[in-house]
This record gives sequence, structure tokens and C-alpha cells, in this order.
Amino acid sequence: MPHPLDPVTAQIGRIILGKETQIRLTLACLLARGHLLIEDLPGVGKTTLAHALAKTLGLDFQRIQFTSDLLPADILGVSIFERDSSSFKFHPGPVFSQVILADEVNRATPKAQSALLEAMEEHQVTTDGQTRPLPEPFFVIATQNPSHQVGTFPLPESQLDRFLMRIHLGYPDAAAERTLLEGRERRDMISDLAPALATDELMSLQRKVREVFTAPALIDYLQALVAYTRQSSEFVNGLSPRAGLFLLNAARAWAFMDGRKEVLPEDVQAILPSVAGHRLYPVSGYATMGSTQLAERLIAEVAIP
Repeated sequence: MPHPLDPVTAQIGRIILGKETQIRLTLACLLARGHLLIEDLPGVGKTTLAHALAKTLGLDFQRIQFTSDLLPADILGVSIFERDSSSFKFHPGPVFSQVILADEVNRATPKAQSALLEAMEEHQVTTDGQTRPLPEPFFVIATQNPSHQVGTFPLPESQLDRFLMRIHLGYPDAAAERTLLEGRERRDMISDLAPALATDELMSLQRKVREVFTAPALIDYLQALVAYTRQSSEFVNGLSPRAGLFLLNAARAWAFMDGRKEVLPEDVQAILPSVAGHRLYPVSGYATMGSTQLAERLIAEVAIP
């Protein structure tokens, strides 16, 4: 039986070539009502992925270019005095959209970063003493350049924890890159995309994800994974309770995308690198381990009940 998201994944896959897993993770993050961090080098398709996702889902899209002189008001909006009415009128900033691309988020100062992250957490913006709700669905895709590049302000651990997932796109394989070189410009292709899913359908799918069944044994497995990170001497800090909730929500979304009504341990293992990789910091001697290696170690050390 076809899945409602099949046309979505197929359409985005025609724009972002050879990255089926990353596209599925992006959609799982959206279904789980989280936010996504993409860390990679410039030019590998981070912006294109965000724009293609918004067009395919028919969602309002805004791109915010984070720079060192960006102010919180440039993100949230500003109140301007209007002489005709002798009052201040609020002019919403780009954050009042359904899909936000926070491009190069680690090039802005911590003050500007915090303005966006507060909106992500609360799904609302408070300015001039008035609280304004953000649209639904609300999905932030932040891109981050590797920390060794010049002019970056690394996100602190407490802010990294706000992102449900962190993924890497990486270079395309030879076949995908040849198709890119020989084919149309991807941005021109994005302008031709038509919505493959209505907004109310997407929000309905988000509600259905929360109903995916998790057996007590599955919860035992999740707790065992989290407990291992806290008790092991390999990591500076273990996974937080919020990280455990994020693991569960992402695993439910992954199972739902596979057309199942219950979560399996394999679903947890599939999303573990992207959910836990940016939350675990190995102690000296393990510093070269990537998120996939960290997840593989957890999976090897923690037995399935």
C-alpha cells in the first residue's frame, strides 16, 4: 500500500540526488515536530534541500542568512511608530514562516542565535510584552559550517540540544554528481515543483506519529541506551531526559514512514546517530569518533531486551 509520503520523498529525491537516507531523516524530524541541524561544507546542497522540502510540502519558506552583525530584531521583527495612527505597529520578521532556513547559524553572535532558538523551543515570540504564536507546522532547518572554518561562533551544548537531529549531507557519489553536471540547474527545477502534500495532511500525519505504539520492552531498550551513556566513562556527559524523548519521537516517525504501527529496536538504531551524535562528547582518546561510530558503539554495548 502506498505511503502518503512516497510522492514527497520521490520529488525531493529528484532534486537532492543520492541522499535517500538524509531525505528520510529530514522528513522524520519534521513528522516528530523537531528541528534539524545540517553540518557540512558549503556547496553540498543544504539550502537546496530546505527549499525543495518547503516547495514539495507547499509551506511558506524564509531564508535567514546569519552574519556577525545580525540582530535579534532581524529575525523576530520590530515595532515601528506610525504617525497616522500615533501608535506602534509590529512588523513580523522572517521567523513567522512555516519553514525557516537559518543559513550558517554559527556565523552569528550568540545573542542572535538565542533569538531563533527561543522561538524554536516555545513556538512563539514575545516582543513589547505581547506573545505572538508562530505558524503551524513550524520547522527550522539550520545549517552550520564546520567549526574549524574562519568566523564561526560554535553553538553551545545547551543550544545544540534544541535540535532533534543533526545530519551531514556529504559529497554525492560519482553517478549522482555526473547527473548534476549534465542536468538542469537544481534551483530552476525547484521553481517548477508543485506541492505533493497539503498542509492539513502533513499536520494529520504529525498527529498520527504520536499514536505509533511503543511496547514496554522498547522503552526498556531506550532507557538502557540512555543509562549506558550516563554510566560509561567514555563520554563527558550522558544523554539528557529530553534526548530520550527525542529518541522516542524520532523512532516513532521512522516506524511510521515504514508503514508500521509499532516501534522496533531497528527504528531506534536507525535514528540513533542523528539524534545522539551531537549530544555525546567522547573523552580524550575517543575524540576522533564520528556520530555513526558513537551510535555503533552504543548499539554493540547495549543488548536488546
